Amino acid sequence: MTKQQTVLTQGLVLLMATATGIAVASNYYAQPLLDTIANEFRLSHSLAGNIVTTAQLSYGIGLLLLVPLADRLERRQLIVVMSLFATVGLLISGFAGSLPWLLLGTAITGLSSVVAQVLLPLGATLASEQQRGKVIGTIMGGLLLGILLARVVAGGLSSLGSWRYIYWFAAVAMFITTLALARYLPTYHNNNDMSYKQILGSVMGLFIKEPILRYRSILGMLSFALFSMFWTPLAFLLAEPPYEYSDATIGLFGLVGVAGVFAASWAGKLADAGKGDLGTRIGLSVLLFSWLLLFKAPSSLLALLVGVLLLDLAVQLVHVSNQNKIYSLHPDIRNRLTSAYMTCYFIGGAFGSWFSVLLYQHYAWHGVVIGACSIAIIACFFGFRSKKH
Repeated sequence: MTKQQTVLTQGLVLLMATATGIAVASNYYAQPLLDTIANEFRLSHSLAGNIVTTAQLSYGIGLLLLVPLADRLERRQLIVVMSLFATVGLLISGFAGSLPWLLLGTAITGLSSVVAQVLLPLGATLASEQQRGKVIGTIMGGLLLGILLARVVAGGLSSLGSWRYIYWFAAVAMFITTLALARYLPTYHNNNDMSYKQILGSVMGLFIKEPILRYRSILGMLSFALFSMFWTPLAFLLAEPPYEYSDATIGLFGLVGVAGVFAASWAGKLADAGKGDLGTRIGLSVLLFSWLLLFKAPSSLLALLVGVLLLDLAVQLVHVSNQNKIYSLHPDIRNRLTSAYMTCYFIGGAFGSWFSVLLYQHYAWHGVVIGACSIAIIACFFGFRSKKH
């Protein structure tokens, strides 16, 4: 079906937004549950942290290897197959009897949940010029809502009896959504004569040809590493004295992600006004300041709350500024630009998760903060050094 033959109804757009949110959310369920999972499987903090690292690393690999398939294969079929694999991964995680099985389920889900990055550009492609902005906004709203609610719902369901409940619930939700996508999503073929190998090669080649992409990918990698360095060990900090919070309470911290919505809007306005570089520098400066505040998190709830609000705002500010710069390069190959940038982004997240639990295991929270501040200083130096990118 061609774009001109397709009419996007409000119901179909909402379905795509829901599917995007459910897919992305699956990468965040484990974060508030790490301490509970570690206790059940008798794991060290560093081993439990591998669950989050696996989710982010597999998502990054999926962005690099699977998203480009959308330029070769029929989109609806690809979306349905990827969604089914995500369902299988969630079920494996929910019934896992040991860490290896949980990591396997997490990896399958992480790889497959990049279906969100196929749905979003498909919605933009199928939409008319008059409705494109609204369609993208609605689907992005679903994505942000999925991230926002993932930790909250995971913590709440865990407090009802078991950390496995969220995986069972998510698998059912994903399967129902997959059936709806198979029934109502229109077929769409992309007229691209490039082979899969050529498409992957072109993604790699973009890093060589585009200095702005290289520069912005490094900034994204560093900023998301700092983001993950907070969220991955947070469950351990809040489960210990003096907080000793339940999974449900820990999950509520995910609601601070609403700050990112305002940051994204502000970053977009700065970019439209030709001040995207200013947004980047503000974001990097606030990133460093937020981690300085978080040094007091073990003893001050106020410092923790203000720190995480600023951290989330800063990361989104840098991220949206990066995307605005990258999307202005070549509008005709945005899928590949997104794949290249977001792969680096989640590699940074995977490193941040791994590094933070390693530091927490040996040096507790203050060790994590010192490591994060070091990375934030590097990011600021790198971000302020050039006015050309």
